[in-house]
Amino acid sequence: MIDYAQLNQYLYEGKAKKVEEMVQEAIDAGISISEVLSEGLIAGMAVLGEDFKHNILYVPEVLIAARAMKSGLKILKPYLADENVKDKKGVIVIGTVKGDLHDIGKNLVSMMTEGAGYEVYDLGVDQSYEQFMEAAIKYNADIIGMSALLTTTMPYMKTVIDKFRNSDLSHIKFVVGGAPINESFAAEIGADGYGADAASTVDVLNSLMIE
Repeated sequence: MIDYAQLNQYLYEGKAKKVEEMVQEAIDAGISISEVLSEGLIAGMAVLGEDFKHNILYVPEVLIAARAMKSGLKILKPYLADENVKDKKGVIVIGTVKGDLHDIGKNLVSMMTEGAGYEVYDLGVDQSYEQFMEAAIKYNADIIGMSALLTTTMPYMKTVIDKFRNSDLSHIKFVVGGAPINESFAAEIGADGYGADAASTVDVLNSLMIE
């Protein structure tokens, strides 16, 4: 019997090695991969997200914990296809827009989103609308996440959204975020959601996926 509370605690504290060991123990004990994923990793990240949202934890601690989560996920991934654990919440393509090379916030959102049970494809920085479109088609994206830190790159978000809206990809939803972005700007450019921080972004994604 695996002590999920202990596994959640190790994840919360960012103890990657301990997380790996407990995940491997669970697999060796014949526990279903979907149970280990949901009770061990996703549940732990949910607590982390709530504490981050309420300023109990800050970015450095969350980044360390998210890396521990990825260590556990790395152990699970080879088994996911075998057990056909594909009841993922959705497919998210995320990237920083063209002309902008900032990625700390985006990286945090990417890790938190993956920890929440989404299939995430992080394109990196300086992404054009063509690159977003190519990835959306390739990975059959449900939602595109765009980030910007520079006020000069903010308008490009509208360019990307407009290109999608005027194409066969108009069904894909958009969530935007970044230091200079706010809810009114998100609405103005036609985005479907605004992520104030990593934890809030996960909440926004969850609500968009059930619409």
